[in-house]
Amino acid sequence: MIERENKSINLSRQLELLDLSRSSFYYKSKGESSLNIKLIKLIDKEYTDKPYYGVKRITAYLKKEGYSVNVKRVRRLMRKMGLIAIYPKKNTSISNKSHKKYPYLLKNYRISKINQVWSTDITYIPVKNGMVYLVAVIDWYSRYVLSWKLSNTMSQEFCVDALKEALRKGTPEIFNTDQGSQFTSNLFTGILLEKKINISMDSKGRAFDNIFVERLWRSVKYEDIYIKDYQSMKDTKIGLKEYFIKYNNERLHQSLDYNTPNDVFFNNITNISDIVNQGELG
Repeated sequence: MIERENKSINLSRQLELLDLSRSSFYYKSKGESSLNIKLIKLIDKEYTDKPYYGVKRITAYLKKEGYSVNVKRVRRLMRKMGLIAIYPKKNTSISNKSHKKYPYLLKNYRISKINQVWSTDITYIPVKNGMVYLVAVIDWYSRYVLSWKLSNTMSQEFCVDALKEALRKGTPEIFNTDQGSQFTSNLFTGILLEKKINISMDSKGRAFDNIFVERLWRSVKYEDIYIKDYQSMKDTKIGLKEYFIKYNNERLHQSLDYNTPNDVFFNNITNISDIVNQGELG
């Protein structure tokens, strides 16, 4: 996919065209055995369905599926997947105590319009030799996915890129995240503060403060990831681009009175300056 010796297009331009960061390109995964990859996929699916399951229950589930595993092995794999966290939150992003934390602003908060609340989160996607990470930014009122990025590292870089892309489509009143270091970093919060966006962060240990992104991950995985069984980051990127276009433009939501996110988001824009870029998502 990347040609180091290509004289007509330098490496930086190739990475730009593929929407990959240098850190993602140079990162070399140690990989996992074929058995562990199978276990990761099973754990991912079971945990997505039952996010309250801990190591012992997941171990019991895998044994019932016919796999001879112990708690130590399952704990290591779940930790690698970011599932070992303050119960029951999926701790895909890791907190940094030196970064400022902001209060959760959305308890009993009524969502009544687009660009009122946006949020973001990171999830993992199992592939042939391990996993890649997906971040997305969503508008709570319309469920519209404003941007998404893939990375094979947990750096803040791809999260910042997703935020910048989303902000080309509008500006929210409140932006909600978890307390992961990617989102509490000065680089990420600085962009929000510069635009005078109120920052909200999930209460520690609360799995569903960011409920709309949690629902998005469930949809993405059951409607695409588990069906397609992607084998590489390249295939995942191609497949997810197609999925998110369909999600925004074709998927009818009962909670939206059977409209699509695109219908609700763009039909409710009152200020033309809120739309800078309506091109294809991804």
